[in-house]
Amino acid sequence: MVNDRPAGGTGTSQDDPVAPDLSRPSIARVYDYVLGGKQHFEIDRRAAQGFIDALPDAPVIAKDNRNLLRRGVRFLVEEAGIRQILDIGSGLPTEGNVHELAHAIDPSTRVVYVDNDPGVLAHGRALLAGDATTAVITADLRTPAAILADPVVTGLLDLSRPYALLLSGIVQHLADDEDPYGIVGTLREALPAGAYMLLSHFLDDDEPRATTLERGFLQGGLGTGRFRRWDEIRRFFDGLEMVEPGLVYANDWRPDAGTPAESPVHTLYAGGVGRKV
Repeated sequence: MVNDRPAGGTGTSQDDPVAPDLSRPSIARVYDYVLGGKQHFEIDRRAAQGFIDALPDAPVIAKDNRNLLRRGVRFLVEEAGIRQILDIGSGLPTEGNVHELAHAIDPSTRVVYVDNDPGVLAHGRALLAGDATTAVITADLRTPAAILADPVVTGLLDLSRPYALLLSGIVQHLADDEDPYGIVGTLREALPAGAYMLLSHFLDDDEPRATTLERGFLQGGLGTGRFRRWDEIRRFFDGLEMVEPGLVYANDWRPDAGTPAESPVHTLYAGGVGRKV
């Protein structure tokens, strides 16, 4: 019999957020599973297995994306001087969280995490207890105006001044009929001059594995996972000045000593950073 409890311990929250919906897998918990975390259920592991069966190297995409996020945050805080970060689709807390990366450079950096999984709120609050510079809210990327108006967001971040918008591995879970360009456009247009947007995304670079893996996401139970072409991903950055080296394969964006020299999924993931001028 399957023991449908989290694979590890759970955090606590002050407000006892809504219990997790175990009728369908959670993107946040699926990614936690493939990244080697402990906060996932059997339904999430089955969904993950659906795309792992389609492409055994698929979990490497999540790791490459995590590495890109790490390098991006370092650039934003250390080089670009950003001290405010809005991370939408943050997922469950894991090693090397955005606020930890940012605080290693400047402990005053303010971070708000946003995710539509109530479990992220619970674990985030447990992790962030006593941290006045970081907060987490439950909200959905599909309602960008509500995110920007959320009192926790506006209470911690001054959105009239430069901040970094992180859309790391989340827009790829918006289907075409959900208006992904309109959603990202709302967030992008709200950026003040001097702000940045980091976006990473599944890539269809004329490789059959992209179609195979997209089918694995859909048929495996997760129900979402759109691989877009270069020109489709570039549209998300319309009106922004791209930071060198532009929109590239994930591991080609400012690689450092921690970036894998080779990746079996190198051509299946892309990302970049744009600046509002």
